[in-house]
Amino acid sequence: MPAEIVNLRLARKRRRRGAAERDADANRVRHGTPKALRDETRAERARALSTLNGLKLDRAAPADTEPSVPVRSIPDETGKPS
Repeated sequence: MPAEIVNLRLARKRRRRGAAERDADANRVRHGTPKALRDETRAERARALSTLNGLKLDRAAPADTEPSVPVRSIPDETGKPS
C-alpha cells in the first residue's frame, strides 16, 4: 500500500484557512450583537440595579454624626493623652 502524496504548500494553506475560519467564527459571536440589543441590555441592567438600590435598608449609622459616648483618648509613649 503506497502512502498518499501530499502537497505541503496546499496542506499549509488548508490549515491556515481552517484556523482563520475558527477565529472568524469566534469574532462573529463576540462582536455580532447589534447595538440596539446591547443598549437594551445595558438599560435593563441599570433599571434592575436602581430598583435594587431603592429597596435596600440603610442599617449603618451615618458617618458624619458624632458618637453619643465620648471616646477616651489613648496616652502616647510620653504618657500624655493624645
